[in-house]
Amino acid sequence: MVLSWTNWSKSFPHIFSVCLETSYKSMWPDGIHPRVLRELAEELAKPLSIISQQSWLTGEVPDDWQIASVTPIYRKGQKEDPGNYRPVSSTSVPSKIME
Repeated sequence: MVLSWTNWSKSFPHIFSVCLETSYKSMWPDGIHPRVLRELAEELAKPLSIISQQSWLTGEVPDDWQIASVTPIYRKGQKEDPGNYRPVSSTSVPSKIME
């Protein structure tokens, strides 16, 4: 869904449905377990929508949403060679929703 000022109010149900469908199982860098998001989706959807709207209008993302935990994942070859790993970053659930 491409958001514009005129259709922003239509994004509320979209954000709400994403909150309900979130199936992440482990805690992310923000320290909030995804289960909390699922259980409080109805209460959190509107504030997330407002924060996302402000972010979209200003072009700025909240600092907490920019924090990522980067984990090296082994690909192939010698494990001693750092070039044989790929970085995988984990961001907060609200950040994922905003993507």
